Amino acid sequence: MWPFICQFIEKLFRETIEPAVRGANNHLSTFSFTKIDIGHQPLRINGVKVYTENVDKRQIILDLQISFVGNCEIDLEIKRYFCRAGVKSIQIHGTMRVILEPLIGDMPLIGALSLFFLRKPLLEINWTGLTNLLDVPGLNGLSDTIILDIISNYLVLPNRITVPLVSEVQIAQLRFPIPKGVLRIHFIEAQDLEGKDTYLKGIVKGKSDPYGIIRVGNQIFQSKVIKENLNPKWNEVYEWFTLDEVSKGKLHLKLEWLTLMPTAENLDKVLTSIRADKDQANDGLSSALLILYLDSARNLPSGKKINSNPNPLVLLSVGHKAQESKIRYKTNEPVWEENFTFFVHNPKRQDLEVEVRDEQHQCSLGNFKLPLSQLLESEDLTMHQRFHLSNSGPNSTINMKIALRVLSLEKQARSPDHQHSAQVKRPSLSKDARKSSFKPQVPVSPTPDSNKPVPASPVTDSDKKTDTAEKSQPANASPQWPTDLSRSSSSLHASNFSYSPSHLSVKEPTPSIASDISLPIATQELRQRLRQLENGTTLGQSPLGQIQLTIRHSSQRNKLIVVVHSCRNLIAFSEEGSDPYVRMYLLPDKRRSGRRKTHVSKKTLNPVFDQIFDFSVSLPEVQRRTLDVAVKNSGGFLSKDKGLLGKLLIPLASEELAKGWTQW
Repeated sequence: MWPFICQFIEKLFRETIEPAVRGANNHLSTFSFTKIDIGHQPLRINGVKVYTENVDKRQIILDLQISFVGNCEIDLEIKRYFCRAGVKSIQIHGTMRVILEPLIGDMPLIGALSLFFLRKPLLEINWTGLTNLLDVPGLNGLSDTIILDIISNYLVLPNRITVPLVSEVQIAQLRFPIPKGVLRIHFIEAQDLEGKDTYLKGIVKGKSDPYGIIRVGNQIFQSKVIKENLNPKWNEVYEWFTLDEVSKGKLHLKLEWLTLMPTAENLDKVLTSIRADKDQANDGLSSALLILYLDSARNLPSGKKINSNPNPLVLLSVGHKAQESKIRYKTNEPVWEENFTFFVHNPKRQDLEVEVRDEQHQCSLGNFKLPLSQLLESEDLTMHQRFHLSNSGPNSTINMKIALRVLSLEKQARSPDHQHSAQVKRPSLSKDARKSSFKPQVPVSPTPDSNKPVPASPVTDSDKKTDTAEKSQPANASPQWPTDLSRSSSSLHASNFSYSPSHLSVKEPTPSIASDISLPIATQELRQRLRQLENGTTLGQSPLGQIQLTIRHSSQRNKLIVVVHSCRNLIAFSEEGSDPYVRMYLLPDKRRSGRRKTHVSKKTLNPVFDQIFDFSVSLPEVQRRTLDVAVKNSGGFLSKDKGLLGKLLIPLASEELAKGWTQW
C-alpha cells in the first residue's frame, strides 16, 4: 500500500502545493519541484487506542501512535534566482487522532474521516541547500526553526484534514464541528521555586522572576512576570503539579470544564457569575463561545487595479481579539472553508466585525458588522446565510455560518448522604474524660476573605472549610497570577466513601513489618482510645477525625490518581499532639512496592499534605480493587508513640471514577 500512498503524495505536491507556492509571492513564480521521492520506508503505527466512553454512537475516535523515519528525496528549484534546495530525510513522531464520522447505513459505512495531531509532533527535517533558499526575497525572514514550527502547527488541532468518503456528506458540516466544551485555566500560583538570580558571580543566590507558559495544542499563553518571589502562598488547593526537570517546585492550577449550551436561558446567570461590567464589554472572563465557519465570497470588487483580480483575505475581530484567514490569490470569488472561534465576554454588547482586504494592494474590499445580540434571537443561536458587504460592490456577499454557545459551569447536586458519608465528627467528651485527658486542639473554620476576587465556579462545603494553618502563611510570599486563560477541565465530582467502624478491627495478613498488623498494639491502642472517647456515650459517626482525598482514574496515563489533601480533628498521642502521616495500599496488593506514604507533619492534629500518588492499573481492573487508607502516628526508632490514628477502606467500583471526586 505504501507505493500508492507515495503516488498520492507526489500528486498532492505537484497539483496543490506547487501552484500555491507560486501564487503566494511574485518572487516564487518560478518555483517547481524537480524530484519527489518519498522513499521506501513506510509510516509505522506503534499503537492504537480506541475510545469507548463519552463518544457519540455515530462516530469512532482513534489515537494512533505514529512514527515515520523516511529516506526521502525532495528537490526544488527557483529558476529566477538560480536557487536549488531540497530535503534528504524527514522524521515525524506523535499521536494522531483519527475521527470516523458520520457512520452511515450504506457502504463504505463511514461518511468522512478527520485527521489531526493533539499536540505538536516531533518533527526533524534534514535540509540541503537551505542557506541558499533562505536568501531568496520573501523567505529571508525565515529560519530552520520557524519553518519547522509553521509545518508542525499546521498539523495540530484546531487545524485538521477532512476527507469526505461519500458524495452525500456535506463537507461544510464536517468542517463546522461544535466543540464538546471549553477548558478554562486559572493560572493561580507556584510554590518552592528555584532561585535563578545570582550575585557576586554566583556566590550569593537571589530569587527568581517567575512567569508561566501554557501550551494547549498549537496555542501558547504566557502570564505576567512576578518579580522576586520563590514561595507563593496557596489559598485553596484543587491540585498541585510537581515541576519536572528541576530539583524542586510545584505549580497550582485550577481547571474548569464548561459545557456549551445552545440556548440563552442561563446567559443572565452566567453574566452575573463572571461579574460582567457594562462599561467593560470586552474584558474579563468569557460567558460564551462564538464559532464561525468562513465559507466563501462572491462578486468582490477588483481593488485598485480594475483589470486585475485581488488577493482577498478576511479579518475577523470580536473585542480585542482579531484573527485572519488565509490568502486566496487572484480571484474575486474566493473559497476559504476555514473555522474560527472567539471567546465572548458579553454577547449582549459585543459585535463581530468582518473586513475583506486585498493583500496585494493593502486596501479594503468591503466590510460589515454583526451585533451578537442578533444571534441570541436566532434559532439554536445559529445563523447561516450570505451577508452583504458595505463599502464594496453592489452584489458583493460573504457566506458564513455563525453559532453562539453559552458557557455553563454546572454544579452537581449532592445529597446530604453524599456530603457526609465519609465524614466523622469528634463526639463531646464527658467531664471525667476531660479531667483524665489533655485538651484537644480544635481547628477554627475561617470564613473566606470577602475582599479577594473569587473565580466563577461552584463552591462546595469542603471548599469553604479551610484550615487555619493555611491562613498563617505570609501573604507577601505569594505571587498571584490573575491571568485567566479562558479555555475548558473536567471538574471533580463528589462520590461516596464507605466508612464503617468495623474496618478498624479487620486483620489483614501482610509480609511487610511496617504494615498495620505487624504492630498489633496499634489496633489495641486505637480501640482503647475509642472507648475513652465514648466514655459511656453513644459512639459518634467520626470519633477519629476526617481526611480529604481526591480520587480519579486517568485513562491517558492508565493510572489511578490519589491526592491526599489534609486531615482534621485527629486524635492526639501526647500532650503535644500527633505526628501524622498517611499510608495507602491498593488491595489486595500489600507488597512494600505497592505502598504509598506521605511526609510526616510534626505536632499537629490538622495536617496538610497536598501530595499526589499514582497506581499503575487499568480502569476495569481498578474497579475490582479497594483503596486501603490509614492515618498513622510517626515516632522515632523503637518509640512507643507509633500507632494507628484511623483507617478507611474505599471500594473503587464506581462509575464516576473516570471523572473523579473530592471528598472529606
